[in-house]
Amino acid sequence: MPDKIVPVLTIDGPSGSGKGTVSRMAADALGWHLLDSGALYRAVGFAAGMEGLDLSDAEAVTRCAQTTKISFRDPKNGAETRVIVNGMDATDEIRTETCGAAASAIAAIPGVRMALFDKQRAFRKAPGLVADGRDMGTVIFPDAQCKVFLTAGAEERAKRRYKQLKEKGLGVTLAALLREIQARDVRDAGREVAPLKPAADAVVIDSTGMPVERVVAAVLELVGKGRG
Repeated sequence: MPDKIVPVLTIDGPSGSGKGTVSRMAADALGWHLLDSGALYRAVGFAAGMEGLDLSDAEAVTRCAQTTKISFRDPKNGAETRVIVNGMDATDEIRTETCGAAASAIAAIPGVRMALFDKQRAFRKAPGLVADGRDMGTVIFPDAQCKVFLTAGAEERAKRRYKQLKEKGLGVTLAALLREIQARDVRDAGREVAPLKPAADAVVIDSTGMPVERVVAAVLELVGKGRG
């Protein structure tokens, strides 16, 4: 099936909006492939940290993005997909807020975005793809048949991240998470390259106070309309 007619559902949004969970559930329901683009940026941030690189050194970080080997391993038992970075399982490490902040910083580097562009496009395979990220509908898959921009209030997003990280046994405080999320919102929306914003043809869903099942149902309804 040529790329052009492989259906794509893009789900973009800020950190903690629930797009990762919604994307996984939608992909399972549709039987489609899943692209967690944030994991790619976090993986490069992790690799750069392991190399001791200065994240403001655009040339060095771009080289790191070009050479870092990233793969996803599905455990097939409903557990979290494992992220392998240069042969090392870095799944837990890349989910920390420190790694998230590094991902946000390097995502502003044009060379890094270029290095990861083709890697992301390669996920578009039959029968379809759910692409989760920040610029999926605007830059990576502008021709996607169905685009969602998922958002929620900063306080609610901080509470969700707090719950996720505590469940992983990580020591975090709600106040620190809220500050990091607010700072990341400003950084992501203000960067020159692919700023975080809804695609012109995206449906915006505010998930504040909504159970995740209701959000997924709304997304699947949109996909049904798009295919109808």
